Formats: sequence, C-alpha cells, structure tokens
Amino acid sequence: MRILILGGTWFLGKEIVNSARRRGWEVTTFNRGRSGPDAAGVDAVHGDRTDAADLARLAAAGPWDAVVDTSSSELPPHDVLLAARTLAGRVGRWVHISTVSVYAGWPHHPLTETSPLLDCPPDADAEFGYTGVDGSPTKYGFQKAGGERAVSEVLGDRAVFLRPGVILGPGEYVGRLPWWLARAERGGRIIAPSPAERRVQPVDVRDVAVFALDQAAGTGAGAAFNVAHPEGLTFAEFVTACLTVTGGAGRPLWASPEDLARHGVKQWTELPLWRTHAGVWAIDSSRAVAAGLRCRPLGETVADTWAWLQADGRPVEHPRWAEHGIAPEKEDKILACLGGE
Repeated sequence: MRILILGGTWFLGKEIVNSARRRGWEVTTFNRGRSGPDAAGVDAVHGDRTDAADLARLAAAGPWDAVVDTSSSELPPHDVLLAARTLAGRVGRWVHISTVSVYAGWPHHPLTETSPLLDCPPDADAEFGYTGVDGSPTKYGFQKAGGERAVSEVLGDRAVFLRPGVILGPGEYVGRLPWWLARAERGGRIIAPSPAERRVQPVDVRDVAVFALDQAAGTGAGAAFNVAHPEGLTFAEFVTACLTVTGGAGRPLWASPEDLARHGVKQWTELPLWRTHAGVWAIDSSRAVAAGLRCRPLGETVADTWAWLQADGRPVEHPRWAEHGIAPEKEDKILACLGGE
C-alpha cells in the first residue's frame, strides 16, 4: 500500500504516519517542514499546498493508492479544491479529516451523518461564513463544509469524510486534556461543571488514526463517518481519572451551569470539554463503529497523555493552547463565592 499524508508531522497526522509505517506501508508526507521533524522512513516532500507549483511537484512523486488529508483545518475551500484537482489523477481514495462543526445543527441537536450540513461553495475564500452570536454556527464550520464539498465534487465516491468531535491523546496541541491534568496535579478544590453524570465523547487520536487508515485501504464507495467515542465517560469519571493518574489531592466542587454563567466562565475553553448545548455530546458514531471504528477506554487516553507529558512531551506550539483553562485567580474567587468545604 502506497499512501500520501498531507501533513504528517504532529498529533493526528504524525500518528497516522506511525501507524501506516507499522503496517509496512510506503508513506509519502507533504508539508512545509515547520511543525516538526519528518518521521523516519518516509518519503518527505516539502512545499506549500496553497502553491500550484508545489502541488504539481508533489503530484509528480505519485501515484498513491490513497491520500489522507490532515492539514486542511486552517485552509479555505478554494485551497482544498486546488489540491483535490491537482492530485485527483494520482490517488485512489481520498480520506478527508473534517469535523462535526460542518453540521448546521451542531452543537444544539443530536447528529447523524444524515443531518444537514452548512452551505458553503467549494471555491469559497477565507472570508466566507460567519459565527453566530451564541457561538454557533461557526465560520470554521462553514469553511470545513466547503472543503468537504470541494473534495466531493472532484473525487466523487472515492472520497471518505471523517468528522471527529474532540480528539485527545498523546501529542495533543489544543491543551484541553493537558489543562485538566495540570489542574488535577495542583490539587485543592477544583471547579467542575455539573451535572457530574453528563457523558462526554472525546476520541483517542490513535483510534482515529487506525480508522483513517482502514478507510484508506477500503475498496467500497466513499462515505461520511462521525468519529466520536460510542460510550464516552461521565464528567465525574473524567475528573477522577485525571486525579488518579496525577496523584493529585484535588476535590471537585460541582458548580451548576447557572453559577458558572453568573461568574462569566466561558464554555468550551475556560473549563475545557464543558458546553451546555444539548447536542454537543450527542453524536451518533454507530456508522463508524459498524465500519470498524474501535475506541479504547478513555481512562487509558488520560493515563497515556499524562505519561507523555511526564516524559517531557512537547506539543507543537499552537495559539489555541493559551485559550484553554480558567486562570487560578479567577477560579479562587469563584470558589470563595460558591463556598463549601
């Protein structure tokens, strides 16, 4: 199997490369060479995927049985369209890493793959779309929907779309799980969002990588898959797992959404993974499970991420890291107002 990875040097892309190498596949990566070193044993091609000449040079290195695109998250649809058109004749299947944000109903409503998508042209520029006053829909979601449409129009039934919600695990660059782990290690009373029994559905990066490669090796018609943990875990189980692996002596103080809102706590960022919208963790991944998605217990993801951080794991620097986590002084003020022992 000969495979092309667009990206391939950090988090999901890096894990896909490593997993493909373990399968004995011949791997080509294409990136700018700025986000991390190339993996050993790959044919690394450096270039800018928004540059037609660089893409033409890449195409000359083909053909490949499949491509997995992990690097389009910050690109407008017209750049995705350029890559798809340039490489279409040099690849078999195209596995496109997308997001649940492409759905018009996210995060307000439960989602299946038949849920309506946001409408964005395949040749849209970076200005297309908007973010709603309540944070949904997002301009990012419009852009990603346009990227899917671009790939679909060029590749047809050779295209596979993976729509993850939240991806966690070793190498995470966003900072969601690392913040909770650091907070658990610090100990003391910890603000936690109630209800404690609410389930969340993040998925391990290693499980996404395996599923992406399984789809790359597939022979049937392309499809779209929601990629979320089919079982998940409760927020109480998540916080307990963080406390257990770090050895922290912390104690969660479960605060209601009303209390958190009254103190101006930002959903999704200041308390990572917390969002009150009904559909945010109501993602149906049964189609992906039927197609072979296998998800490890999320307690294992928590433990392995802590082990990676303790082994001096260093994520790629990314501005989103600084967005996550409540400042200690703000948390202390809220804890004082909430009381409790």
